[in-house]
Amino acid sequence: MGSCCSCLKSGSDKAAETETELTDQKQSYTFNISRKMSAPTTKIQGGNGNSGDNDNLDLSGEGLALVDVSIEQDATYWEWHIECPDGTHHSSTTTTMEDDDYYDDDDFFAEGTSLKFGVTTKKNQNFYRALESNEDGDDGNLDDGTQLMRTIPNVQNGDTIGVAVQQSDLPMIQFLLNGEPLHELAISRFRGGVYPSVFVREGYNVKFVWEEDEFKELSPHVRFGPLIPERGLI
Repeated sequence: MGSCCSCLKSGSDKAAETETELTDQKQSYTFNISRKMSAPTTKIQGGNGNSGDNDNLDLSGEGLALVDVSIEQDATYWEWHIECPDGTHHSSTTTTMEDDDYYDDDDFFAEGTSLKFGVTTKKNQNFYRALESNEDGDDGNLDDGTQLMRTIPNVQNGDTIGVAVQQSDLPMIQFLLNGEPLHELAISRFRGGVYPSVFVREGYNVKFVWEEDEFKELSPHVRFGPLIPERGLI
């Protein structure tokens, strides 16, 4: 029995060491918003969208955009920092999370004009061409890539959107606005390989932030560490 416990402990130690090594090695790697997986109507700042560029984290334009890393960790957290070039917010009225109509679907900045955050499955340019060809069609079952994303209305200049994903126990995606959890938006019971994603709208600049020392807010729990690269990339 003693040797079995020793083996179990050894395996646990090795797993912890592997996680630590991956976390250390991520410092030499930078993530990017992927041009290959993002809508052609989005505007990614700098470089050519390949790993190794250091300035492909800022996004504007309109459409779905994916970060070039598949989530493999049990629990991870990242942020999107919001900037409006004119320094203002894009809502005609000022509301707070306590207001009854903050998530009103009839609000001007509800589903049709607000940013969406979350994760999505891998995409390519054929996906966006299919969406474009169906713009005037009636295929209501066509996947638009946002099933695992949520609309956050009334996003203002300087806001921070936090996304926390856990895959062990009960898989769940949690959302935070300026550090405040939005429990009613949480997504549970998802499966498969997913990538951090955002649906950006004209008039906004968003920045993907994955390095812990650049976070503006705390993750919902200490177990949610910053993103690390896929094992095949390090």
